[in-house]
Amino acid sequence: MSGRTPVVELLRQQQGTATAGERKVCRSLLADYPLAGLEPVARLAARAGVSAPTVLRLVGKLGFVGYPEFQQALKDELGERLSSPLDMYAKTAGRVGDHALDRSVEAFTQGIRSSLGAAPAAEVDAAVALLADARRPVTTIGGRFSGILAQYLAGHLRELRPRTSHVPDGGGDRAAALLDMGRRDVVVAFDYRRYEKATIRFGDLAKEQGVALILFTDPWLSPLASSADIVLPASVQAPSPFDSLVPALALVEAVVAALVDELGDEPRKRLARYDDLAEDVAE
Repeated sequence: MSGRTPVVELLRQQQGTATAGERKVCRSLLADYPLAGLEPVARLAARAGVSAPTVLRLVGKLGFVGYPEFQQALKDELGERLSSPLDMYAKTAGRVGDHALDRSVEAFTQGIRSSLGAAPAAEVDAAVALLADARRPVTTIGGRFSGILAQYLAGHLRELRPRTSHVPDGGGDRAAALLDMGRRDVVVAFDYRRYEKATIRFGDLAKEQGVALILFTDPWLSPLASSADIVLPASVQAPSPFDSLVPALALVEAVVAALVDELGDEPRKRLARYDDLAEDVAE
C-alpha cells in the first residue's frame, strides 16, 4: 500500500468540517466509491446536486492540485483494491539478507500503529454503544479468512453480554440467521480486499430489515461500506503476498477493550458463571 492516505479516508475526515454542498459531494462519492470519482467533474456535480466549483473546492481541501490529480489517486487506489496475492508476489518477495522476521516486525508495527492511530474515535464509540446494549442481539459474520475475526469477536462478546451469535459460511445458516432480524439487531461484518459477495449480500439483506450494521474492512472499503452505519478500516500491510489481518485483529482487541471500559463491573457475574459452567462441562 502506498504511503498516501486513501481518498476514502480523506473524504470521511472532511465530512465534519465541509460545507453543506461539499458534504453532498462526499456522500455521492462514498455511495459509489471509487467509481463516482472517476466521472467527469460536471457529471459528479450533477449526481451530488451541486455546482462544479463546489466539487473542485472539495478536491482542493482534500489536498489535490486539481481534479485530474484527484482522479489519478482514485485510479491508483483501484489498482491496489483489486490486487491479488499473485499481483503482490513480486512486490513482497524477500531480498538477500532480508529475513521474514525483520519484514514482519516492520509491517505489523506500522500496520497496527497506522490503523489504531487513524481509527475514528467517534465510530469506535458508536460501535461500543451498540455492542454494550444487552437488549440488542449481535450477529457476527465474515468470509474465508476474515471469518476468523468474526468468530474471535463473537467469542469475547458471548462472555461479556447475552444474545451473541456467529454465522459460519453456508447459505442455509445465513438464511436462517436473517429470518428474524429486525431493528433491534446488530450485525458486525468483516470484509477485506477481494471482497466476498456472500458477506456483502448478507449485510445488505440485513440492512434492508433495519439492523444496525458495523463493518470492519480495509482502507479501500468493502462495497458494504455504503450500507454500513459504522465503518472501521484497518491496514492489510503484510510481509508476504497475502493481506495481513494483524492490524484488523488489533482493532478488534481495541474495541473489546473499549467495551469492557463501557460495561465496567457489569459482566463480572456473567464471567464468573461462565468459568463455573466451563469447569462443569469439562468434567
